[in-house]
Amino acid sequence: KTEDEKLGGVSIYFCVSLQGGVDNEVSLTAYITIALLEIPLPVTHSVVRNALFCLETAADEKENHVYTKALMAYAFALAGKEEKRKALLSSLEKEAVKKDGSVHWQRPGKEPEVDLPYYRYRAPSAEVEMTAYVLLAHLTTQSAPSQEELSFASLIAKWISGQQNPNGGFSSTQ
Repeated sequence: KTEDEKLGGVSIYFCVSLQGGVDNEVSLTAYITIALLEIPLPVTHSVVRNALFCLETAADEKENHVYTKALMAYAFALAGKEEKRKALLSSLEKEAVKKDGSVHWQRPGKEPEVDLPYYRYRAPSAEVEMTAYVLLAHLTTQSAPSQEELSFASLIAKWISGQQNPNGGFSSTQ
């Protein structure tokens, strides 16, 4: 079968210009690219190549939202584009919230957490999700992650595990 037949004959055009529960069309393109690479379609497939081209173009923009950067970093990690992955992770690290021996990311303009006694704040699901994408981007490399990346990844994992509810789940299935 040809690659197009494997996709059910459906043609996908990038950059995607739909909007749903996603921040923008770049985020949606990154989501779809991640899904295609996890199938796994090869990076040489025309749909994946076109998607990656759009993401590479978008990655150079300065106004990308932290959530979009997290998605793109993971997409580039899956595609084996180490330079782009590292550049986005470097940019994301500058925007990280480093607190209590852990690291996470939050949406810009978010209200600060209220410190209440007997109450443990749990972040909204979107923040858990984008932090998890950054963690995946750190751990998904063509070669084994470096000791430095593993140490930083452990700080991210610490924050994510702290977001679990008493039953072991999170604030949403997202």
